Amino acid sequence: MSSNNIVVEDLTFQYPGGDEAVLRDASVTIEPGEFTAVVGGNGSGKTTLCKTFNGLIPHFFEGTFDGRVSVAGTDTRESDVAELSKTVGYVFQDFENQLVQETVRDDVEFAPLNHGLDDYAERATRALETLGLDHLEDRFIWELSGGQQHLVALAGVLAMDPEFIFVDEPAAQLDPRNARETYEQLRRLNEERDKTVIVIEHHSEFIADYCDEMVLVSDGGVAWKEPVEVGLNRLDDLLAHDIHPPQVTQIADGLPSEAGTLPSGRYPVTVDEAATAFQPATARGSRAAVDGGAVATAGADTGGAPTDGEQDRDALVTMRGVGHGYPTLREGYNHVLDGLDLELHAGDRVALVGANGSGKSTLLRLLTGVESPDRGTVTVLGRDTSETLPEQLADDTVYIHQNPEEMFVEDTVRKDIAYYLENRDTPNVDDRVDEILAYLDLEHLADRDGRLMSLGQQRRASLGIGLATDPTVVLLDEPTGSLDLQSRREVTGMLRKAESRVETVVVASHDLQLVAAWANRVLVMGEGEVLADAPPAAVFSDPDLLAETDLRQPQVVELSRRLGLESPALSTDAMCETLARSLGDDVVEAGGGGGIGEAGDSDDEAESDGGAR
Repeated sequence: MSSNNIVVEDLTFQYPGGDEAVLRDASVTIEPGEFTAVVGGNGSGKTTLCKTFNGLIPHFFEGTFDGRVSVAGTDTRESDVAELSKTVGYVFQDFENQLVQETVRDDVEFAPLNHGLDDYAERATRALETLGLDHLEDRFIWELSGGQQHLVALAGVLAMDPEFIFVDEPAAQLDPRNARETYEQLRRLNEERDKTVIVIEHHSEFIADYCDEMVLVSDGGVAWKEPVEVGLNRLDDLLAHDIHPPQVTQIADGLPSEAGTLPSGRYPVTVDEAATAFQPATARGSRAAVDGGAVATAGADTGGAPTDGEQDRDALVTMRGVGHGYPTLREGYNHVLDGLDLELHAGDRVALVGANGSGKSTLLRLLTGVESPDRGTVTVLGRDTSETLPEQLADDTVYIHQNPEEMFVEDTVRKDIAYYLENRDTPNVDDRVDEILAYLDLEHLADRDGRLMSLGQQRRASLGIGLATDPTVVLLDEPTGSLDLQSRREVTGMLRKAESRVETVVVASHDLQLVAAWANRVLVMGEGEVLADAPPAAVFSDPDLLAETDLRQPQVVELSRRLGLESPALSTDAMCETLARSLGDDVVEAGGGGGIGEAGDSDDEAESDGGAR
């Protein structure tokens, strides 16, 4: 085991032109061999803190720097970024910016080659094989999905064999299988090769399953560093800083008295712990558990593939025999969709799920008319997309990008909304802008530059831009990706508001908690086709489908199975109701349970719930 560590002492840092310091007297020590999660709300300073570990601050991002940061005994101010990169490997949140070569292999070889390492090719091969990317080594970067590009960035870091591996949002843009596999690889590096691993992570379930230590960054300082099982039980602190506790921890907090605690007195943080803690409750009466399970899915188990009665309704969107793909320079034509048939109707809340590269984003782009199918027909609101300009379709069909900053062209949100309206010759633009700002509670962001806002604020503002045109169909690509608890609440609250103004909402997402709690229809994509079209309860209860598509049940659904419930609960509040019925007690709302926009919550409830009790 290495004796190296990272020590931050009384660190204060202020960016040039900033009104105040982003970090103030921050101190923390990362011990050798730890697997540490750094958490905090958007804008808390956690990314700035971690950029001091590899010297990006202060060598690349200049500013006022006081205090000391040492890595393996080296003061980062006395070494340059290139030298520190041999010790600290860093995968950025905006990882696309560190992909600098045309092909996968060339990019992974880039760092060791430019450091003059003779075994650069062997290093790249090991890194690619470690992450299961060797079959993609000759692909061009632009041919890859966002998730695949993220893994390539990680492979480039592994090729340098650094002592410390830092990843900002390891699960960002990854499907559930790849997200889990990325963490499994990080754990192997930590346990088998004694690497110190540091992650910034909003998904506390990954923290519970993989990390040892947890650092809370709050208001520019380090509030505390605790073992994970202790830190995830500090619910007051987590919720106050917009950090989403694991679903099982929320459920335990929502149960009466000490019904959800472990023998040690703390709440469970993993499904294994929860199955032990909650088993006595379900054991008191299987009838109550089954009744509770039925209640849990009530209201969410509507939708899915159209029934015979629904077939009589006019479809807003139809896809008939759709095939689509992309040419590749080395492998010919890459099929993404093949013979796809689909209908979407008014009132559908549709979630597209599936592995990276399964065609979710491609399907969304086909619905906008930005791309036309290679064969078959796509009809949106009675118009064939192959015969209609995308600009005409955009009047009624809005696409909210996975990277929302792409939608900002002016220097304020107000001007951005007006820009899209003016380009459509909308009358009374100023009144319309004021209306949408008020409706979506965006007045406080109206005069901000969208390109300089936090990711959560950008997602909300981009939805405002889209809804301003009064569309009939809204398409969103990963609307809750990389967001903290409060930002997820705000975005999903806006999704509920959007449903009152538009007829159909389609979301492509890897956020299976959102899918379970929000959608009434889940389309599971795989191998160029829709493998399943059903309500969330049916999708998450089908073990063969989950195994085939590498989907992972949300904690609350997996817990339902482990407790033997006949119908899975789809939200933390529903599970609390089920368990409380078994106990014969009144239901207590789960702490933070409605934070991701759980099905049936009112807007007021979504804003107010979430305090630790």
